[in-house]
Amino acid sequence: MPAHGGDGPRVIVVGGGPAGLAAAEGLAAAGCRVRVLEQRPTVGRKFMMAGRGGLNLTHSEPMARFMTRYGMAQPRLAAALAVFGPDDMRRWAAGLGQPCYVGSSGRVFPTAMKASPLLRAWVARLERMGVRIMTRHRWLGWDAEGRVRVCGPDGVEDRLPADALVLATGGASWARLGADGAWRDIVAARGVDVAAFRPANCGFRVSWSEMMRTRFEGCPLHAIALHTRTGTIARGEAVITRDGIEGGAVYACSASLRDEIAAHGRAVLHIDLRPEMDIAQVTRRLARVRGRESVSNLLRKALRLPPVAVALLREGGGVDLPRDPAALARLVKDVPLVLTGTDDIDRAISVAGGVRWDGVDDRLMLRRLPGVFVAGEMVDWEAPTGGYLLQACIAMGRLAAHGVVQWLQDTRKGLYPSAS
Repeated sequence: MPAHGGDGPRVIVVGGGPAGLAAAEGLAAAGCRVRVLEQRPTVGRKFMMAGRGGLNLTHSEPMARFMTRYGMAQPRLAAALAVFGPDDMRRWAAGLGQPCYVGSSGRVFPTAMKASPLLRAWVARLERMGVRIMTRHRWLGWDAEGRVRVCGPDGVEDRLPADALVLATGGASWARLGADGAWRDIVAARGVDVAAFRPANCGFRVSWSEMMRTRFEGCPLHAIALHTRTGTIARGEAVITRDGIEGGAVYACSASLRDEIAAHGRAVLHIDLRPEMDIAQVTRRLARVRGRESVSNLLRKALRLPPVAVALLREGGGVDLPRDPAALARLVKDVPLVLTGTDDIDRAISVAGGVRWDGVDDRLMLRRLPGVFVAGEMVDWEAPTGGYLLQACIAMGRLAAHGVVQWLQDTRKGLYPSAS
């Protein structure tokens, strides 16, 4: 890929996460002189954290189904995913020396199953393209002449001229990795409407008994199904935490559960401990075990339920579980768990909220600030885990780069009119 020209437009990208690096790559390929400002010591910190359990880049399901994962934001994200879709993601990773494979769940991973080789290759490519990555630099907004205010590692403020600006500063979860939401006050002061951040793909709080809290903290619940009041269904795993429950299946239900808690102060999560069996099968298995067995042994022998699942039944159905096979089967297939709140937003995998869509045009430019573009989690959208988050962030970065180039070609103006 060509490096930028020495006299190309000057574009600053704020944020060294996937959306920001994707924007920088697209801009440099178009001939822009690009600086990436990252306030942490290294770029891609949340990207690296996501890769600890195997870097899930995207998903292989049909595009029509893929798009539904973005809910209400689907129409607004369609343009970004048309620019850089799941097939583009796989070709891009392979071009960086990280070919991908499709797992049994349909999720797409690099064969190395790590984020670090891909990130290293990506940064090396950006450097070859002439992108200047400035770590330990915090964006502070603009001065009266429209120049970008930056605080460097020595604590001294500098002003940088720019023809356009891409903000890819993340949401408000995992602040220690760089997404601290500090940008909200800066853009709000310029008239940009920002919706309050809410946790997404998060765990929830439960008022556990002391026994559940102390004995089963960290224990997994395998191969369960979760149901919510609004009809969301998710199969997978969950983990008991000291103060509640989290895990992949829980995250898939988190949006509806979060909104129910906001509306009613609590939510009920319904857990099917044996989703591979219907209620008649569960009842027959329970009825086959001799009546003198304890309920715990009955559940272990008939259904192979581990102690943590039996404890969960007691939390949802009372200490004295029914011995009647039909009544016990109904509980096994539908354990009601009362959720009293979400985990802290800083522990959430992602967030909802951020810059409202009605303040952003089709090129991802802020309507109130011509020449300023936004990408990634700082915009108000959410998606489940499974590759959808990373795919949309990188796609938005690419679309923002396209938007910058188009805007510069149309106007060749400066960043935007000076502040009054």
